[in-house]
Amino acid sequence: MDAIEVEGLEKRYGKKVQALGGVDLSVGRGEVFGLVGPNGAGKTTLIKALVGALRPSGGRARVLGLDPLKDRPELRRRIGYMPQSPVLYDDLPALENVEFFGAAHGVRGLRERAREALRFVELEERANDPVHTLSGGMKNRVSLACALVHRPEMLFLDEPTAGVDPRLRSRFWAAFRELARGGATLFITTHLMDEAILCDRVAVLRQGRVVVCDEPREILQRGRTRLLVREDEREEERIIGGRAEDLAEALHAYGLRESVSAVSVEADSLEQVVLSIIGEEA
Repeated sequence: MDAIEVEGLEKRYGKKVQALGGVDLSVGRGEVFGLVGPNGAGKTTLIKALVGALRPSGGRARVLGLDPLKDRPELRRRIGYMPQSPVLYDDLPALENVEFFGAAHGVRGLRERAREALRFVELEERANDPVHTLSGGMKNRVSLACALVHRPEMLFLDEPTAGVDPRLRSRFWAAFRELARGGATLFITTHLMDEAILCDRVAVLRQGRVVVCDEPREILQRGRTRLLVREDEREEERIIGGRAEDLAEALHAYGLRESVSAVSVEADSLEQVVLSIIGEEA
């Protein structure tokens, strides 16, 4: 059984606003799954539906084999949820924040487990500092520790690296991969394409619908490649497909002659490909 199974999931607000318009997707156990899309595409709404924080208007969802609404108490024990904006008690130390969330899950050996979670996010040295004295990136790390303290089978992370510096983002993703190696499933929303490419698979959401879902390298092959060939004193530029076969076919025309002194290739980035896909769907 997949970790997540979603069929025709819909969410409407009144008659005019449709946040989700029939989402279909599945996420395998132990997978790092990315969800990307422009602001307002429905990413946060989908996560809230999957963790049981809102009631869908239609369709079906199962998380770890459970109904997010009917089985909410059991599901909450087995998942961790890191919202887009940290929900922390500013006047409490970081350690007590993590302990608070751990106590809500009935964690045994709470003090050590809370310290263990802070060690994992490399913040143990600030354990006794009030949250309001921490930077935005540190607050994000405390929020992640709160989501991890009960050792969940599955993590929902809503733009976990928003507003943090590149070095800290790298540390977050190292932690995500370590969790996946330990058997956890991660469902991560992001608007950063250099993060999406680190996922096992990526779904692109536009206006509440999944327009493509595949491995990042497969999505990249939907892009274009700019091929510039300089021969003698002439330059020739061609736009070809993003597959390796497209490049080979283009080079056959040149026969790799000795007079071909340089060949440069400039492929579309994942961000360019995703923007193109969203544009095509529009």
